[in-house]
Amino acid sequence: MINEEFLKILACPLCKADVVMKDEKIVCTKCSRKYPIKDGIPIMLIEEAQLDEKKER
Repeated sequence: MINEEFLKILACPLCKADVVMKDEKIVCTKCSRKYPIKDGIPIMLIEEAQLDEKKER
């Protein structure tokens, strides 16, 4: 789990919006990209993000 204080300083690397924790992933509040967390480390790389299928269309 990611510390709440640490989560507050993170931002989506693509659109720079705030992020939240949801279903064990870090999710952008604007573009809905989901960034994985591996071994407790958020992987905030655009190429590692999953895009919500609804948003792609």
